[in-house]
Amino acid sequence: MQFTSEQRLDDGVLEREFTLGEIPGILWTRGSAPAPLILIGHNGGLHKREPRLAARARHSAAYGYAVAAIDHPGHGDRPRSAVDEQTRADLRRAMQAGEPVDELLDALVVPLVEKAVPEWQTTLDVLLSLPEISGPVGYSGMAAIGIRLAVVEPRIAAAGFFAGGFVPRAQREEARQITIPLQFLLQWDDEGNDRQLALDLFDAFGTKEKTLHANMGGHAGTPWFEVEDGDRFFGRHLK
Repeated sequence: MQFTSEQRLDDGVLEREFTLGEIPGILWTRGSAPAPLILIGHNGGLHKREPRLAARARHSAAYGYAVAAIDHPGHGDRPRSAVDEQTRADLRRAMQAGEPVDELLDALVVPLVEKAVPEWQTTLDVLLSLPEISGPVGYSGMAAIGIRLAVVEPRIAAAGFFAGGFVPRAQREEARQITIPLQFLLQWDDEGNDRQLALDLFDAFGTKEKTLHANMGGHAGTPWFEVEDGDRFFGRHLK
């Protein structure tokens, strides 16, 4: 891991950009004492510096966590393949025409999960070797990637998933294997998310400790107090 920049923000949080091979990311920390780690896995297409994501990360770092985000393959600063570009163009056309899009979404999200999860594990290996990070580890963000990561990575002790992204059938089946504490956020009026599918996914999670938070509003309308409550959730399981 190579740190490429760092700055001390107004709230006292240290923000450091890093690269790990082809993986670009950001690490937010506050203080030098070893801290539990939260991985922020943003939804498809978002940059690691997307304002809402960065605000969540800074809040959690100020709360006492180390927080890391990476750009997934084909997202943020990373180039997209010609196949991805074509699939995205086909998806836009299908949505405009009102045609079924599940197969196209599968073609985008399934390869993303397969590529992103090993990259998170590689990043996690290095982050946990840093003196300012002690574990345990939480995951907060995109459900499709988070489900696979929670299933294959025993170091993930708790997870917060957002219901606003497409979850392929394979991850919906894997959800039954999850046994860690879970918090699930649903925007009730999310224009791009099937509410019933999200509720069915929540029901499928295998853990006995799971909480559903449903708020009125569209895709980007998650109330800020959910960020604060998420930090309290991780506080119960990571500290």
